[in-house]
Amino acid sequence: MMDLEVWTSRTGKTVMQCRDLGLHKFELTDEEWEIAGQLRDVLKILKDATLFFSHSTPSLATVIPVMDLIDDKLTSYSQDHKYLLAICAAVCLAKKTLNRYYELTDTSEVYHIAMVLHPCNKLSYFKNAGWEDEWVDTAEALVCDEFK
Repeated sequence: MMDLEVWTSRTGKTVMQCRDLGLHKFELTDEEWEIAGQLRDVLKILKDATLFFSHSTPSLATVIPVMDLIDDKLTSYSQDHKYLLAICAAVCLAKKTLNRYYELTDTSEVYHIAMVLHPCNKLSYFKNAGWEDEWVDTAEALVCDEFK
């Protein structure tokens, strides 16, 4: 299968060279191609998460780890100097949006209970992910209170 970037640039350039179509004014500059390529790279983590939740059998216990993974990736992208300033700014906005949704998991005890009860996670996930001790204690207390 041909690489998407190669196909897009070949096809795009071929179409743009056909001046009789009147599309030449829409031809992308080299800088715009660079932005599109970097944007594609950055958005891959969101595509992968969407496909994971769409095609597998996700559970509540997978939501927080996936959000943590996305947050880690977005953080690394926002600090990587190989990306243009516009891409870094967009990544920061995406991170802000992700954190707004992440905070909503705090309003529902179900996510934390599911994480603690999941055989692969237990409390070790929270500790390994660097959660504050107070948050880990709260997650443990939620489970204890729920199943007393």
